[in-house]
Amino acid sequence: MKMINHNTNKSDLAGLMKTHDCAQLRSSDIGSEVILCGWNNKYRDLGGLHFIDIRDKHGLTQLAFDEFTGDFATLKGLSLESVIMAKGVVRARPASAINKKMQTGEVEISVSELTELSHAEEVPFLPHGKVSATEDLKLKYRYLDLRGEKLQNMLSVRSNAMQISRQALYAEGFTEVETPILYKTTPEGARDYIVPSRVHPGKVYALPQSPQTLKQLLMIGNTDKYFQICKCFRDEDLRSDRQPEFTQIDIEISFATQEYVKNLATKMVRKLFKLDDSFEISTMAHSEAMKRFGTDKPDMRFGFEHGIVTNLFKGSGFSVFESIIETGLNKVMFVPSSIKEFSRKEVDALVEVVKPLGGKGVAWFKLKGEDVSGGISKFIKPETLKELKTITGANENGTFFFCADAKASVVHTSADALRRHFGHSLGQVKPGDYKFLWVNDFPLLEYDDEDGRFYACHHPFTMPKIDRLEDFMSGDVEKLKNLTAEAYDIVCNGYEMGGGSLRIYQSNVQEQMFKVLGMGEEEVQLKFGFFIEALKYGTPPHAGIAFGFDRTVMLMAQTDNIRDVIAFPKTNAATDLMCSAPSLPDTAQLDELGVKLISKK
Repeated sequence: MKMINHNTNKSDLAGLMKTHDCAQLRSSDIGSEVILCGWNNKYRDLGGLHFIDIRDKHGLTQLAFDEFTGDFATLKGLSLESVIMAKGVVRARPASAINKKMQTGEVEISVSELTELSHAEEVPFLPHGKVSATEDLKLKYRYLDLRGEKLQNMLSVRSNAMQISRQALYAEGFTEVETPILYKTTPEGARDYIVPSRVHPGKVYALPQSPQTLKQLLMIGNTDKYFQICKCFRDEDLRSDRQPEFTQIDIEISFATQEYVKNLATKMVRKLFKLDDSFEISTMAHSEAMKRFGTDKPDMRFGFEHGIVTNLFKGSGFSVFESIIETGLNKVMFVPSSIKEFSRKEVDALVEVVKPLGGKGVAWFKLKGEDVSGGISKFIKPETLKELKTITGANENGTFFFCADAKASVVHTSADALRRHFGHSLGQVKPGDYKFLWVNDFPLLEYDDEDGRFYACHHPFTMPKIDRLEDFMSGDVEKLKNLTAEAYDIVCNGYEMGGGSLRIYQSNVQEQMFKVLGMGEEEVQLKFGFFIEALKYGTPPHAGIAFGFDRTVMLMAQTDNIRDVIAFPKTNAATDLMCSAPSLPDTAQLDELGVKLISKK
């Protein structure tokens, strides 16, 4: 990663112990007396010639001690990562000693005074060491890892993204409003983190999963255009792109249409990713995304699209495919031989890609000219091959791959995983390439046959498709199953970068939503009584979107781990290895709160 200039705005404030940063000095500074502060990155004794590389977040400068009149025992006793201050005169390095890999490689400091400000004991690992520490060790000593160039660059990308986002929204007349962290538990699709109240024994606050009801109340309160870069909390299973506490750019606008929200988000994307003013984002319906890619967040940087071939194998004699025709799904994708010629061992290994998602295997056969071989080739009739070529666009030699199962959801996720595997393992992804997409027309509700009830696919404040509002209000179960929502996601490189919707703004529609979701009047009043009442006092139509800020920065920084762009992240088990959180509370704390811990068996 190229070093970023973290200090572009030079301060004219007096009072720092140093005169320059450790990457700042150039040949134009020769003859200047300077003071540098930083860490001892390296000490070298070359037969009586002593050198130290002093390091800060900006870079390195070489310190030379051939004119030093102080105590050389200080140098020899100096440990790596000790904090030092050096005073001296900038001079040119000998031509043979110029280091073109260093920003300051043409100069060095002839040191007259050296002070050890803070002595370092032997560190668990060196931030700039050639041997990388384990992930757990780096998380336990996060403050050491933060000294390295990589994470400092990430923090700078994050800081710049925050500044750009704020400036873009201020330019559009938005008001930044802070909403409470201690709030009321409301269903948002994940478990809440709760905080017991000492002054109200037996009652709890909830940390917000998002400021959803609060930002809608701001619209009722005439705030018009609101935004907030806020902390949110969700007690859910974690992945490499998810954390229990996360940051989002939260936006809500009165009298807004989908078009306005998308135009605003596109403007922000242009600025964040330094794209041309003419850049636009294409749109795809959720149903099409699932059909072609098996996911609502497709990675558009490469091909290998899916084709549905469930009915194509009727009468083929292949029982595995024929058994799922009535109730299941069968998808195909094609990889040309010009991209990859697979060995039998490589094909057999693909089962490990789909197995974690419930897939039982990957069927396949090879095409060469008009001849088929391997895998399920004996079940491929000439007319079947013709259809497969048409569906996949296959016009050259290659390999066909199939994912089939009685559960459509298993096929979609398995085929998506296989496609992503091919995209990355076959070199189809170019560094620095960004492909954005709007996905809309999401299902409004999901019906659970076991529970015999509906769940909200987005959240319970999402407006049903306006032209289907009458069907929604009817309460007819079959009509409800097929409703779509006024919802939209912005996707980038296979990640959901942000999502939003038009909101329900009429109290009778909101009450119907709670009813459809199986919530009784008493439960609604307990959880949302304040909100239902607010809707009755004149609510403007409104819409919003929230960008997952950590994930957006992760994409900008071109890393695939969200922990890289968070200063002090948690592990996949939602623990902080550095401070050993979560931890057991003191008995006195529990007694004061009136809380008892129960062992979970």
